Amino acid sequence: MPTDDLPETIHVTTDEQLRAVSNLTRHRIMAVLRFEPATITQIAERVGLAKGSSSYHVRLLERAGLVKVVRTRKVRGVTERYYAMAARSIVLPDPGEGGPDVLMRHAVADLEAAPADGERHVGMAHLRLTDEQFAELGARLEALAHEYRQLSDPSLPDASFVFALFHPAPRRQTEGDAK
Repeated sequence: MPTDDLPETIHVTTDEQLRAVSNLTRHRIMAVLRFEPATITQIAERVGLAKGSSSYHVRLLERAGLVKVVRTRKVRGVTERYYAMAARSIVLPDPGEGGPDVLMRHAVADLEAAPADGERHVGMAHLRLTDEQFAELGARLEALAHEYRQLSDPSLPDASFVFALFHPAPRRQTEGDAK
């Protein structure tokens, strides 16, 4: 499926869209559709769902405008629909202070479900940066993700790149810290 006509991004703005992307199963369905269209049967096989469950979740994503039918074909008198993402990427709203970050929760769930014997690169760095350095690092991480997204080959296994650059909330000093 050519993706030249796809919008670059969809901004999640409605409650319906937010509910749709907040579900881990639907997140995994969107991951299947990230690089190539798939039928309900193919989605069910790749995500490990029953066809009925797969169909239910895809319909919710379609109603929310996050996936769409991109091709149909007749197979033994039945119309087979191929679904794909409605845009190259999805932008979620900022959850606000103390709000749950759906993307990070899904990333952690995917990391926990990944085979432990597979190659992983997971790390965390605590940095002290000027505002300019902070902005530059954020831009470089986004550019790196974009660069490798352009190199993605649908025939290769998935790899997830997740980053979070933020200023943590100030730590409150407790009685035990003062000693």
